[in-house]
Amino acid sequence: MKVLFVSSGNSFYGISPIITRQGISLQKKGIEIEYFGIKGRGLKGYLRNIFLLREFLKLSNPDIIHAHYGLSAIVAFLAKGRRKIIVSFMGSDVLGYKDLNRVYNFISKVSIIINKFLARFYYNHIMVKSEEMLQKFSKSNKISLIPNGIDINDFSFLGKEEAREELKQNNEEKIVLFISNPGRAEKNYDLTLDAVRLIEYKIKVIPVFNNSLDKLKYYYSAADVLVMTSLHEGSPNVVKEAMACNCPVVSTDVGNVNWLFGETMGYYISSYDPVDIAGKIKLAIDFREKYGKTRGRERIIELGLDSETVAGKIIKVYKKVLSIDD
Repeated sequence: MKVLFVSSGNSFYGISPIITRQGISLQKKGIEIEYFGIKGRGLKGYLRNIFLLREFLKLSNPDIIHAHYGLSAIVAFLAKGRRKIIVSFMGSDVLGYKDLNRVYNFISKVSIIINKFLARFYYNHIMVKSEEMLQKFSKSNKISLIPNGIDINDFSFLGKEEAREELKQNNEEKIVLFISNPGRAEKNYDLTLDAVRLIEYKIKVIPVFNNSLDKLKYYYSAADVLVMTSLHEGSPNVVKEAMACNCPVVSTDVGNVNWLFGETMGYYISSYDPVDIAGKIKLAIDFREKYGKTRGRERIIELGLDSETVAGKIIKVYKKVLSIDD
């Protein structure tokens, strides 16, 4: 089976590592994966890629197109011809995009309407990442709840001293990890800084993005806590990766984070109040000092969020859409 992944190609890496990692997990199970990265920003930038994708499809001739994110799905839909199309909605394309006042803007509302309309009438199957996203659609046998998985071999606890030695970080410092570009408004980096400033002892905040991602497991193992103060998420991979590395997490109640945490100790849901976040950070740091690591990895495995299990679920969807019997 040959599958073409269609997604934005505008990140530092071209195709997002979240998507390429999913492709690798499917390749390990015998699926042939090719990629088409959409270059350009905004609706106009995306629509310019329709002709390019049509030409690419003539050469690639995949059995199925798997588009990631709503805008990429529109391009794929307009270019696909008679080919089957599956769409993975990732979060804001269904739930909306909030500004710093946590208000949905007009463009976001229009985008949701278009995505839901196309999903209902034109896409062969859609995948969503959280129960919250699933609730935005009418019940249908062409909708599947399949969060992104993570490779638990790539993400595992290394030991704080080993990790800090690799990253050349002081063993005595308290480290708060922030995995995203601080310039992305929806990630709310300033709120993390506001919370840290309220803590009476010195804390080092390390933002990690782009060229540092290849050392993520070291950062998760070295940190005292991962903090995520996002305004919206689907099923955030950074939380799952941190949990697989047994790193404590403080997060706002976005996406499926509450479900990911469950009752696992060392994981804390916060409001958007910096005082509350500061208090939860202190609890997480105390937990790290007392116990060394969490049992987050066990929780990820229990939920079936390892990439191998998730890849199996995706392949079942492919076979269903192509009417292939197991």
